Amino acid sequence: MHAVRDHERAVDALRRSYTAVPAGEPVRLAKRTSNLFRPRSAPRTPGLDVSGLTHVLNVDPAARTADVQGMCTYEDLVDATLPHGLMPLVVPQLRTITLGGAVTGLGIESTSFRNGLPHESVLEMDVLTGAGEILTIRPEGERADLFRAFPNSLGSLGYATRLRIELQPVRRYVALRNIRFTRLEELTDAIGEVIAKGEWGGDPVDAMDGVMFSPGEAYLVLGTFTDEVERAPSDYTGQDIYYRSLRRRTRDVLTTYDYLWRWDTDWFWCSAAFGVQHPVVRRLWPARYRRSDFYHRLVRLEHRHQVAARVDRWRGLPARERVVQDVEIPLDRTADFLRWFAGTVGMTPVWLCPLRLREPAGPGSAGSWPLYPLQPGESYVNIGFWGSVPIADGAADGDVNRVIERAVSEAGGHKSLYSDAYYDREAFDRLYGGESWRAVKDRYDPDHRLTGLYEKAVARQ
Repeated sequence: MHAVRDHERAVDALRRSYTAVPAGEPVRLAKRTSNLFRPRSAPRTPGLDVSGLTHVLNVDPAARTADVQGMCTYEDLVDATLPHGLMPLVVPQLRTITLGGAVTGLGIESTSFRNGLPHESVLEMDVLTGAGEILTIRPEGERADLFRAFPNSLGSLGYATRLRIELQPVRRYVALRNIRFTRLEELTDAIGEVIAKGEWGGDPVDAMDGVMFSPGEAYLVLGTFTDEVERAPSDYTGQDIYYRSLRRRTRDVLTTYDYLWRWDTDWFWCSAAFGVQHPVVRRLWPARYRRSDFYHRLVRLEHRHQVAARVDRWRGLPARERVVQDVEIPLDRTADFLRWFAGTVGMTPVWLCPLRLREPAGPGSAGSWPLYPLQPGESYVNIGFWGSVPIADGAADGDVNRVIERAVSEAGGHKSLYSDAYYDREAFDRLYGGESWRAVKDRYDPDHRLTGLYEKAVARQ
């Protein structure tokens, strides 16, 4: 009962803070962490009070469900579910991604080849709409249009205050096979086989992702949940660095907890930008700061103060363009796209995460999500690349990102919107369900108090 009363008080505080925002002023969440890479205009009014919406309300081991507040991080959610031998169907890679953020802004991980995206395991949500109402929405019923349009709406249609999600049983460990490929077509063929059969070499596969270091060196990492292991689990929270292990180990074991956060300690490989992968620096760098949210704070400070950029100018180095994207490419176009990317952009390594929309009742049962219209029955590979490239003479900041956006569209793919986007409005509406978005927007936010999707994702408002 205490949890229910506390939740009601937190929702009341959110509604009061929303009412206090003057009409015409932008509405923002007042939250301490963010996994966005889109710079935004500075707010002129206080953000929405979500300070009381950070908890797990209930875990039901029998039903395999959890009721979770919208600002609860996956780190806290996993801490609540693992003691019951359960985990969310998809756990995004970084600890401070929130459940509400993964649903309204999309998320992905190594179970996505069979469980889809986080929003596909949501059973119902309570949402604060632009009209100031708290509505409970479900896949069916009179508000199903809002439920379907909510994923990838980025807060333009409302904010989730409570979500009920499905959970899956999990074992104590994850046994890993790191399989090297020297030809990208062999890699994509293997992905297709695992998706079709749910196994590789006769062993079941519960999780699958990978890394490409170059077109001639790529790895597929196949994970199997298990209670029995033949060796002590590895630890990549200390001196060892996870992504480097793929090149030197064909088999590995992690505890399930460490597997879920294997990428967080070094922000995949991006901690190298701060020197954290140097052995001396790593020993001196406090372990509590080897986390993606701390690295992200450093990046935000750099964006604000431009210290590294000024040093580069002093050294006579060219300015750099930030290239931070996750894109979904159809499986049969993935090898060609990866070769194009390696030859044109040249960033390395890149993350590979196979994906299909979830089919909860078997083939043909996948739903549709109009604001991120992946095709039911189609296999994709999420390709993640995060860093920067020098701006060539005569080029402008954003040119490389625009070239990538065109290549993704030509390959029949989609781009996540947590980072910079450069589409014109016509292209954006075509790619991200503009007509569906407007119909739902007009119904649930008739005065358009919440910032529009294009304005958030492209205009940086």
